[in-house]
Amino acid sequence: MNEVLNQVYFNNTLRTYLAVGSTILIVVLFKKYIAHYVAKVIFALLKIRYKNIDLQTFLSLVAKPLGLFLAVLITVGALDKLRLPGELDFNIYHLTSRELLQMTGSFLVIFSFFRLIIKSTDFIMLAIQNRYLMMSERGNHQLFFFFKDFIKVIIGIIGGLFILKYTFKYPIRDLLTGLSIVGAAVALALKESMENLIASFIIFFDKPFAMGDAVKINNVSGTVEKIGLRSTRIRSDAKSYITVPNKQMVDSILDNQSNRIQRRADLQLEVSASTPAATVETLLKGVREILATNDIQSPTVFVTNVTANAIVITCIFFTGADVASFNAIRERSTLAILSLMEQLHIDTAQSVNDIKIVQDASILRKE
Repeated sequence: MNEVLNQVYFNNTLRTYLAVGSTILIVVLFKKYIAHYVAKVIFALLKIRYKNIDLQTFLSLVAKPLGLFLAVLITVGALDKLRLPGELDFNIYHLTSRELLQMTGSFLVIFSFFRLIIKSTDFIMLAIQNRYLMMSERGNHQLFFFFKDFIKVIIGIIGGLFILKYTFKYPIRDLLTGLSIVGAAVALALKESMENLIASFIIFFDKPFAMGDAVKINNVSGTVEKIGLRSTRIRSDAKSYITVPNKQMVDSILDNQSNRIQRRADLQLEVSASTPAATVETLLKGVREILATNDIQSPTVFVTNVTANAIVITCIFFTGADVASFNAIRERSTLAILSLMEQLHIDTAQSVNDIKIVQDASILRKE
């Protein structure tokens, strides 16, 4: 039996082939169960420090990339025990087949490892989100989501540098030196993007608005749905999706309508100029009584102008910030004022459109 297992095929014994093949087969078949077991062990250690983390969420995010990493790591390690047959030794663009296989294995290990790190970061951020965002003010939410994406980008960049160094044997020190020299030129070429990036930091720390706020900037009004590194996404009142550069959000005059504490209503009445003064005074008194309710604040009613055709009465009052309540109060007040004008038999200036034609009597006699 040993003689059979020690027979050499393509520079490797049959025993080595069986050992490598069985190892890879076991890993491929049982990687899911192995990953779940290892993930549960890691979860038990994390549970000691963080009491509120959820097992199913942890497994859904970490188990699959962990299984892939373990499968790739063990497979590459097992294949490394095999000797490359001479028949498979060839060159491709000055690279030997052995170097190409080593680069492929190194790339797969590094890629799967950093994919696991990113998924683990997602879980850590989710655990922090459930605990931190409930205790923090709403303006900090956007900062949290920004740093979540920022950390993942940094991890991706580090993974790319590892691939360059350990897969392609590229000198990272020379790369960093070259990047520092080219950095100034790139910054000039990406001036607008850098301005938007800096503006995003201003938005996150100064907090002129947050996700979910109703804002108005220039001719755009709507609800902020996302604040990114380059731009802010707004769902407009017409339900379209608008992208506004962060620099414009910072430089322009922005009206954060979600932070308003009151809403102002302006009603202008133009009654007929022939209305007696006593009736106008009665109307003013009645309008003041209509507006003297608990849900209306600081009502003001006064005559602002008298023209040849109309007496102009201006009504100004404030309500709470809720839009639905504001519209209901304004509608109710307007209808009550119209009803009062009907009771007092007061016509509006627009309703007085009688045209009188007067002819000279002497002209009629001549005819």
